[in-house]
Amino acid sequence: EMAIALARHGGLGVVHRNCSAEEELEMVKAVKRAESFIIRDVITINKEATVGEASELMRKHRISGLPVVEGNRLIGIITGRDVRFTDPSIRVEEAMTRDVVVAGPQVTPEEAIELMKKHRVEKLPVVDHNNNLVGLITYKDVALRGEYKDATRDSEGRLRVAAAVSPFDIDRARLLAKYADALVIDVAHFHNKNVIEATQKLVKEVNIDIVIGSLGTKQGVLDSLSRIEDVAGLRVGIGSGSVCITTDITRAGASTLFAVAQAADALEELGLKIPVIADGGVRSPGDVALAIAFGASCAMLGYVFAGCKESSSPMTIINGKYFKLHRGMGSQSARQKRMAVDRYAILSKEIPEGTEIWVPYRGDVASVISEFTSGIKVAMGYAGASNIEELRKARIAKIISRREKSPLSQSFTL
Repeated sequence: EMAIALARHGGLGVVHRNCSAEEELEMVKAVKRAESFIIRDVITINKEATVGEASELMRKHRISGLPVVEGNRLIGIITGRDVRFTDPSIRVEEAMTRDVVVAGPQVTPEEAIELMKKHRVEKLPVVDHNNNLVGLITYKDVALRGEYKDATRDSEGRLRVAAAVSPFDIDRARLLAKYADALVIDVAHFHNKNVIEATQKLVKEVNIDIVIGSLGTKQGVLDSLSRIEDVAGLRVGIGSGSVCITTDITRAGASTLFAVAQAADALEELGLKIPVIADGGVRSPGDVALAIAFGASCAMLGYVFAGCKESSSPMTIINGKYFKLHRGMGSQSARQKRMAVDRYAILSKEIPEGTEIWVPYRGDVASVISEFTSGIKVAMGYAGASNIEELRKARIAKIISRREKSPLSQSFTL
């Protein structure tokens, strides 16, 4: 839900890897299916299945209808309306609608809308000349294309989504690369020999945008880019996150603004234009504006979105106020799943590098993104910048602070 909401409002969600490869793949697929003009990865059912099985499949995938196929040939459709008052033990063939309104592969959004309105249907299977199912159009998806004008979409109109991977898990990377729009290498410290060598092998196995990180120094960026081809993005910042205690435990780290500036210097030296993602410690629109001024292209937010309606944590009432739980990947509870232990150094396997905190409930993602975009525009106005490039020319003043670890606004101002 979080990745879907972010993409609908112009952002990009990165699906976590603290789960099995199959679970991560299903989350990626759910985002790709959430909106599309023509859904290609259609969930179907065969005529021999029971109505109960059809109902369970619809519930599991949160959909309201299933094309019925024989092989790949469309023979009917069964919807929530068909199964609602039907004996769950009877076969799908007995409950399905046989006379199905269909469209050809070249149908336009306007033609699809007209067909659905004319026949009063909300689902329009797309078939080839042999009546083989090649896709599905839903009225909801076509309508949503007009509602979310700033949505991040691929060439087929589907929402974009990225997936986190370990550089050492090439099988998972291959699996996710078939559906995701980008892969994000997810390690706490990218600048080491084993990680770089593993990533070199991984990029040769997949045809997809790769974001590497976390990086914290100019030398780390230079070394990584000298050995890895076709890097699509740099994720920078080590130990600055609100639920990251790496710096507290080890005294090792690179605050977000420092890491952004280091990456920007490295890219300037190499003459490259690669997006830099500021990751860690972002709490306010001004933090994002500062990161951009230091050379970032965008920011990765955890704490801010953890308090949103769409985050996975259930709502909890504490002293009459609403909160949600936010936990780091290095926290004890996250590590108990043992799915992403290679994110940290081998010697730190038993030492938590993250914690858990309660964050205030903030409402839905849409309102938070609106708050941030408005705030960033105001910050740009104070800096006299009419666009992103001009913001990067802003003069930065350093303010002495007792909070040496503070990654962003406590140390600098525009």
